[in-house]
Amino acid sequence: MARVYVFADESGDFVFARTPNASKYFLLTTLTVPDCSVGSALLDLRRELAWSGEALDREFHATTDQQAIRDRVFALLSGHTFRVDATIVEKSKAQPHLRSSQERFYQYAWFYHFKHIAPKVVRPHDELLVVGASVGVKKQRAAFYEAVRDVVNQVTPTVTYQVASWTANSEPCLQAVDYCAWAIQRKWEKGDPRSHVLISSKVHTEFDIFKSGTTHHY
Repeated sequence: MARVYVFADESGDFVFARTPNASKYFLLTTLTVPDCSVGSALLDLRRELAWSGEALDREFHATTDQQAIRDRVFALLSGHTFRVDATIVEKSKAQPHLRSSQERFYQYAWFYHFKHIAPKVVRPHDELLVVGASVGVKKQRAAFYEAVRDVVNQVTPTVTYQVASWTANSEPCLQAVDYCAWAIQRKWEKGDPRSHVLISSKVHTEFDIFKSGTTHHY
């Protein structure tokens, strides 16, 4: 029996329209670890940066961190053992009923993601903790949490599991998966693989749900 930790983050948005600021893809990325040492290392790095005069006033966040900080974080991540999996949804190929609400679309992405990876990362007698990054307003956060809990309940191989929804500033492992999600999103959304190359050895799957689809619904 082992304890397995799965930390999750989402990239992209819930705008289903072809507008300049809307993302083409919605990505769900998970980081699976046997312990939380990578998170502890990120906290150590933050303290080290403070000693060198580069104190951050918030958690690590790839989108807004300066490139020098990103370089340090990616260098740290490269030295740790973890598994990354990503499910990519090209939003315009999702049928209208799948995007009738943000919560339905979110659960759809989670179901296909976790149905695919759960048997690969957890065994029947393992203990599993799944932690998602909390997003949206209070009511929406509760709905997203219930969506994840329902999915895990449906597809996990183990009966010993817990699901949580935490803010990234409260859990450094969520900051680690944020960096991985950002790197994968840059590759798919921007055609920029530079950061993806730095974590490519950790990425086990990048599953494009609608890869074979040809119909766009908007």
